[in-house]
Formats: sequence, structure tokens, C-alpha cells
Amino acid sequence: MMDIVKKISQRYHYSWVILKEMVRTDFKLRYQGSFLGIAWSVLKPLMLFCVMYMVFVRFLKFTDGTPTFPLVLLLGISLWNFFAEATNMGLTAITGRGDVLRKVNFPKYIIVASATIGSLIGLAINLGVVLVFCIFSRVQFTWRVLLLPLNLLQFYMLALGVALLLSTLNVYFRDIQHIWEVASQMLFYATPIIYPLSMVIARLGQRNGEIVSKIMLLNPPAQIIQDIRANLIAPQTTPTVWTMFSNLGFQIIPIVLTVFLLILGIHVFNKHSQKFAEVL
Repeated sequence: MMDIVKKISQRYHYSWVILKEMVRTDFKLRYQGSFLGIAWSVLKPLMLFCVMYMVFVRFLKFTDGTPTFPLVLLLGISLWNFFAEATNMGLTAITGRGDVLRKVNFPKYIIVASATIGSLIGLAINLGVVLVFCIFSRVQFTWRVLLLPLNLLQFYMLALGVALLLSTLNVYFRDIQHIWEVASQMLFYATPIIYPLSMVIARLGQRNGEIVSKIMLLNPPAQIIQDIRANLIAPQTTPTVWTMFSNLGFQIIPIVLTVFLLILGIHVFNKHSQKFAEVL
């Protein structure tokens, strides 16, 4: 058993060292030259939250009727920023490292993984800020917070799978950058981030609103964001796929889609990664 562990450690030691260095370098370069540096990883979602809070909560009256909605909004924005940043950084990771690919031989997936892990570090910082707000707002935490690591693991699997797929497509079709920019905006508004699902039900009526809400929750980003909101802040007032559906088959659809996208991303990436240096 020890021999097997030792062989695995030796086999992936080189990849692990490169991954750590790339993550460290990418994270440092991300805010290089800016006066506030790494503080922007916290300030950007906070500034966006302030704008959306004033426009959608104060002016347009988007709310679920609970005092925790501002925290729910802040958490949703932080989570979406991670997904958007991870997929966008991953999309251009390979094309942006063409010179390295032609000179150094190493597993290509490390480039995409380092980009997404850098975004994951930013998410961890933002979640720390959200947690501080929750403590000051006296949010009553429950045992569900223990499920957060699983939620975050699923979110990273989803982001990595999409990033691997997009980065491969971008090597051959540069138009994918513009297509994904539009698609991600559509996905953002189709996900209950700036508005609660209760508003969908109120606007469309009980029956139609519930049908639309259920369809929305089958979308993996929506399912994950709602699960994290429920498990961290408001388990009683946050609709999730687990409370909206009684059938286990429907409940696990977003999880199955997440695993499928990760497997598809890995398969497509590995199939074409050997030709990246030639194409670039």
C-alpha cells in the first residue's frame, strides 16, 4: 500500500509543484501595479453589491420579505463572481500561455486548474467577508453549515468542467469568447441572484411560478447558489431543489449535470491538448 502511495506521489510531484507556482504567480500578477492590490478581491464584489442593493432592493423593491435578504444578495453576488471569473480566466488560459506551451513540456490541464484555483482563493476571501457580516447580523447558524464544503466542491467541479471545455474550444474557435460573454449574462439573469424565487411565484402566479422556479433550480449554478444560501444563512426561507421537488430523480439532476460537464470537459481537453502547441 505504501509503495502505491509513493508511486502516485512521485508521479504527480512535478505537476503539483508547477500547479502551486502557477497559482502563486497568477494570483500575484492579477493585482500587480494596482494601489490596493489584493484588497480588490474584496472591494469589487462589495462595490457591486452596493450598486445592486441600491437599484434592486431599495429602488425596485426586490426582496423576499426577510431581514437576511441583503446578506443573501451579497452571498449570491460573491458566488457568481467566482463562477464568472473562473470560467472567463479558464477560457483564455491556454491561448494566453501559448509561448509556455511551445517551450516547456508539462500537463496542459495545470494551466486551466491554476486559473480556476486562483478564483477559488478569491471566493474564500469573499466568503470570509460574508461570514463577518453574518456574525454582526446575528444570523442563526445551523448544522447545515457542515454541508458547505460539499456545495463548494460541487461549484468548483462545475467551474473547472466548464473552463476546460471553453479553453479547448477557444484554441480552435476564438469567437467562443464573445459567445460565452453573452451566454454567461443570460445565465446570470436566469439564476435567482438579484431577485428571490418568491418574486417569480408572486409575479407568475402560484402554479406557473412554481413550475418556472423548479425549472430554474435544475440549472446547476442556481441549485448550488441556493443550497449555499440555505445552508449558511436562511435554511427556512431559501427555496432549494431539495424543498421544491419531492422526487429524488429530479433533485439530483443538477448534480448529475455537474459531474457530466466535468467529465465532458476533461475528455474534450485531454483529447485535443496534445495539439494545442501546434495550433497556437
